[in-house]
Amino acid sequence: MNEVSRGSGRLWSIVLAGGEGERVKPLVLRWLGRHKPKQYCAFVGTRSMFQHTVDRALRLTPPERTIAVIARSHRHEALVQLEERTGVKVLAQPANRDTAAGIFLPLTYVRAADPLACLVIYPSDHFVFPEGRFLACVQRAVWAAEWSPERLVLLGVGPNRVELEYGWIRPGKVLAGTVAEPVREVQTFVEKPSFDQAEAAMRNGALWNTLVLAANAHTLWRLGWQHFPAMMPLFERLGQAIGTSAERRVLRMIYHEMPECNFSSDLLQLVADHAAVIELKDVLWCDWGKPERIVETLQRIGKAPAFPVECLDRPFAPLPGIAEEGGLVSPA
Repeated sequence: MNEVSRGSGRLWSIVLAGGEGERVKPLVLRWLGRHKPKQYCAFVGTRSMFQHTVDRALRLTPPERTIAVIARSHRHEALVQLEERTGVKVLAQPANRDTAAGIFLPLTYVRAADPLACLVIYPSDHFVFPEGRFLACVQRAVWAAEWSPERLVLLGVGPNRVELEYGWIRPGKVLAGTVAEPVREVQTFVEKPSFDQAEAAMRNGALWNTLVLAANAHTLWRLGWQHFPAMMPLFERLGQAIGTSAERRVLRMIYHEMPECNFSSDLLQLVADHAAVIELKDVLWCDWGKPERIVETLQRIGKAPAFPVECLDRPFAPLPGIAEEGGLVSPA
């Protein structure tokens, strides 16, 4: 496995793990007989998607600069899965207030420690292989965010189908990088597209938005004030309480008032001129938000699932030829 060195002392990782995984819930119920959010399940190998994501993050940042954001009801599960990953900070949201709060809560803590920090945001329900190539691309995104601190730098994936549940990024002109690995401006974001919009996006060279994001903390905070004026004063209040005896009480109080805002549609889609994109090449990436995507990926890599195939709504036929690396698998 290619090693990726840890970044500078100002780089932080944020792992988003607060979702309930409703679309995968029926599969998990048939498998385990109880609800368990998908990010905490090991659908293949022995590590959960959450553990994989944290382990990837720890290859770029030390535990003390790695934050996992979870739902309060998942606290026990998350802490058990992090037992061998000591030092990772766990932030439990008192309530689910959509993705903007899930990002700006850990950002509040990052800014309290280092207002000039750079950070990487990782959703915890993604399959990626090989990890070395993926992290090399993340590192390029970090360098781009440091070089151009006014931009949010995202990873995009070349599509192989018209997908209505992914966001799309239409790249623009080259800003930096090499011919093979350019950093490009973002012309537009397309969230929740119709079939015609997604088909046009694919035809015009748009990329799937992985929501893996590198950004300057100050820039992201400033954009938050521009687009979430009702939310940001609450996190400012929390920031002032961090490290004091009032911290937990203030966290609970602000979530009673917290508006529900979506990071992608309420901010990202509106700030294309403050964004850049790097295409994630030669990496198998999939958002495992639906059972069909889990099955598709496992069939593609020729690996049987860790759960009984009888739990699926469709036949499963893994292909022969499997190579394993660190609990993940690759085509032979």
